[in-house]
Amino acid sequence: MPPPLHRREALCQKVGQWSRRLKVQPRIIRVQRMTRKWGSCSTAGIITLALDLVDQDACFQDFVIAHELLHMRTPNHVKLFKALMSLHVPDWRRHDVNRLRPKGRAQLISPVRLTHSG
Repeated sequence: MPPPLHRREALCQKVGQWSRRLKVQPRIIRVQRMTRKWGSCSTAGIITLALDLVDQDACFQDFVIAHELLHMRTPNHVKLFKALMSLHVPDWRRHDVNRLRPKGRAQLISPVRLTHSG
């Protein structure tokens, strides 16, 4: 298992790729230990991902990351949100969003500020 810093960087890199693809710019990306969710998106543009998301398969990572980033375009799970998910992650409905989460207290690993070039 890679050290926590490398795990965080791997997820942040993937968020950067998806951000460019979806044309959204999160203000901050946080990767932390989470007990109830795989990710979240705040109205302030803060994307938070579970540290152990890096242990999941790449398709599930893409699903969670795209899901949270698309909330920057539409905050609710309305028809537009579902259409955008289907456009960018066609098989998104097959992912089990209720996968078991680890128990314990959330522990912040340290936020990363994205810088976009170009």
